[in-house]
Amino acid sequence: MQRDRFTENAPGELRQVTLGRQTDWAFIPHPLPPAWENPPSTWSLLTQAKEALGRLDGVGRYMPNYNLLLRPLQRREALRSSSLEGTYATPEQLLLFELDPQQPQSVSDPVNAWQEVANYTKALELGLHLLESRPLSLNLIREMHRTLLMGVRGAQANPGHFRRGLVKIGSNARFIPPPAPEVLPCLDRLEKFIHQPSTIDPLLLCFMVHYQFESIHPFIDGNGRVGRLLLSLMIYQKCQLDHPWLYLSAFFDRYKDEYIDNLFAVSATGNWEAWLNFCLRGVIDQSQDSIQRFDALLQLRNQYLERLSQQGGNIRLNRLIDYLFESPAITRSQLAELCDVSYPTATQDLERLIQANILVEADWSQRPKIYFAPEIMVIAYQDN
Repeated sequence: MQRDRFTENAPGELRQVTLGRQTDWAFIPHPLPPAWENPPSTWSLLTQAKEALGRLDGVGRYMPNYNLLLRPLQRREALRSSSLEGTYATPEQLLLFELDPQQPQSVSDPVNAWQEVANYTKALELGLHLLESRPLSLNLIREMHRTLLMGVRGAQANPGHFRRGLVKIGSNARFIPPPAPEVLPCLDRLEKFIHQPSTIDPLLLCFMVHYQFESIHPFIDGNGRVGRLLLSLMIYQKCQLDHPWLYLSAFFDRYKDEYIDNLFAVSATGNWEAWLNFCLRGVIDQSQDSIQRFDALLQLRNQYLERLSQQGGNIRLNRLIDYLFESPAITRSQLAELCDVSYPTATQDLERLIQANILVEADWSQRPKIYFAPEIMVIAYQDN
């Protein structure tokens, strides 16, 4: 790590460590400040970000079934957070894996990536569930990490346990987080900071915690994804949203270099202003993006109900429409089970949905056959 890039304004100290056969420098962050004076450039962005987030929460609050909008957002978050770490899957592949989980047959099997992304969704769901009965804590973070790495690449990295060795970030060790003996003390201070009374705006506090978590880098693997999971949970809780609507990985992924550089700049020079402003732009961007997707999905839902009504629709198919917005892929047997109908009736229902241009058969040699709702897929997952 280049010691000369760290100035006297760095919010931490450098300590000499041994990395392989060489000596290097590790960064140990100072505790986050209990109070914070916003830089002038941050005030305007903070106001805009909070207004955008408030509109997003307001739109979702009056949904008859909030999962119609929440589930696509969460899957998109899983896809984009994973792609930030070099793990790629398409929305279709993720939905296919959810319908029919498989075990990878080799290291190069693409199923590995599908399972990693699916694990992200499971870790997010677990975190939200645990948050209903317990506060944000180191134990909750460890539980999400265990779920994230269960049965996938990185499973050998002691899932659910904080690291006991030194790690480096970047092939050239651009950044070296605290040595192992400092990890737990740093995390203990961070946990206390999250729960102590603070005059810092809740949204800014969440981004400061995200930086601190990434600078500590407490796991051998999966730190970036767990850090973004924690960020989503914190924004939901600290900003008192009705539901966890805001996910920022798509913005971080689109501006990946800026994301990484701004995190590093806080450590090296104490440049909180650039980091916080970057994150606030992300809140504005993703809040507006989600609202647009909400509006488009609601319009499409009304169109679907109208198409079925013109065919003499029934309540059973209307309920199935709502399911498709949560998971826009289905099999014949799954439809029969969901609607509690016979296989022949499920076949008739599928034909009606195909005739109404709601479902199409996937062009894969997959058994059983998979049917997708392509218009939902475009709105929910395609980049604007």
